[in-house]
Amino acid sequence: MADHYLLIKSLHLIAVMSWMAGMLYLPRLYVYHADAKTGGELDEKLKIMEFKLLRYIINPAMIASLILGIMLAGILGKEGLGGWFHAKVALLVFMFGCHGMLARYRRHFAKGENKHSAKFYRILNEVPTVLMIAIVILAVMKPF
Repeated sequence: MADHYLLIKSLHLIAVMSWMAGMLYLPRLYVYHADAKTGGELDEKLKIMEFKLLRYIINPAMIASLILGIMLAGILGKEGLGGWFHAKVALLVFMFGCHGMLARYRRHFAKGENKHSAKFYRILNEVPTVLMIAIVILAVMKPF
């Protein structure tokens, strides 16, 4: 597997970029959805868009990122993974939690049970961004 390290790393980066693109776009859809009239044309359109984004892009990209990341960690071994890796994994746990929250909010919108404002989703939109920045800095710089 070590012979394919660069290919696995490339695929991992592509999967992560796809996952993050979706994680940044989905809360933005929620901003618009929070202001849409329940049962209206925009509400129905956004429900479809949110479902497809989560089901066909975000979820598969997250799974691919996780599998490929585990493969990379296996190739590097314990000696290649320092404290930076443990910090990165801790931040990833929060990213997975954010992913789960976004999926739950999609189900609330699908049922017409949204309880949050557009402002809430604007703020939530920043969480994956901050996590992504910290994770990338850890992975690239390996500060400890």
